[in-house]
Amino acid sequence: MPIDQEPHILCTDLVRIFTADGVEVQALQGLNLRVDSGEMVAVVGASGSGKSTLLTILSGLDTATAGVARVAGHDLLTMGSRERVAYRRRTVGFVWQQTSRNLLPYLTAAENVALAMNVARTRRGAERTRRVDELLELLEVGDERDRRPAELSGGQQQRVAIAVALANDPLVLLADEPTGELDEAMSAAVLEAMRSVNEELGVTTLIVTHDPAVSGHVRRTVQIRDGRTSTEVLRSTRVDEHGEEQHVAEEFAVLDRVGRLQLPQDFMHSLELRDRVRLALETDHVGVWPGHERRPDASQPAPSATPAPAAGDEPEAPPRRARHAAGPEASDRTEEER
Repeated sequence: MPIDQEPHILCTDLVRIFTADGVEVQALQGLNLRVDSGEMVAVVGASGSGKSTLLTILSGLDTATAGVARVAGHDLLTMGSRERVAYRRRTVGFVWQQTSRNLLPYLTAAENVALAMNVARTRRGAERTRRVDELLELLEVGDERDRRPAELSGGQQQRVAIAVALANDPLVLLADEPTGELDEAMSAAVLEAMRSVNEELGVTTLIVTHDPAVSGHVRRTVQIRDGRTSTEVLRSTRVDEHGEEQHVAEEFAVLDRVGRLQLPQDFMHSLELRDRVRLALETDHVGVWPGHERRPDASQPAPSATPAPAAGDEPEAPPRRARHAAGPEASDRTEEER
């Protein structure tokens, strides 16, 4: 499939197993993820959910144990060492949480950006200088071009770091907790800068974070739980019947190729869902009920394995709906859904 027709990030049944002292730990347990060209997506999850492992695999710093991981036409599981170096220099840009890992302290902002191009041998002379100025202006730190990192605020350092990551025109920008060391105001400014970069340059952007505030700056948020994608939140803008603009957020469960999905934890706690549940296939939805209710009275007929609600007594459809949202087969949206 041509690069411009396949998603820029495609993970299918991705598995990563770490072994230490004879003990195996599964950081990723069949994760599925699809990010189309030009999208800006946030991946959120608790510590230990597997989100950082996913990012190190996508950046080329680690290799998955099994499954499929492709970024901009590169097969990350079969990539050789020479291709891996070129991939990290030109195909993906990376922003770390710690600014000390993004910038050299003895170089100015402009010199840090120029160094990235020098290492990759992508631009020289006046063309390099012009590219440095363009990126620093785009990130609104053009006035700080001659300052070293210690002379910049945390937010300014991260903006310069984003400029460094973009120096060689990568197709994909990856960011690992880019606002983790910033206060709320600086975090919002950095996220807006990343959104501007995404819109201006069209670079596909994936942000991994535990900060729930990040989700408000992107159209799509993917939740990872126990090494798998569990739910997605899609944000859109609609005009109501009064002509007023409204921002709408809908949450969807991720359904994989074999029909597995994770119910949101608040649903499970609210209805005390555990061990097993009752299912009923209706015309346009699937009903889910707790499977551990008391046995019915003898005067009442026993429920079938898949009970259907009585006429006029159907429960309302839940606001969250299961939907194919990840994987090659499981994430292609139908024309009707689009």
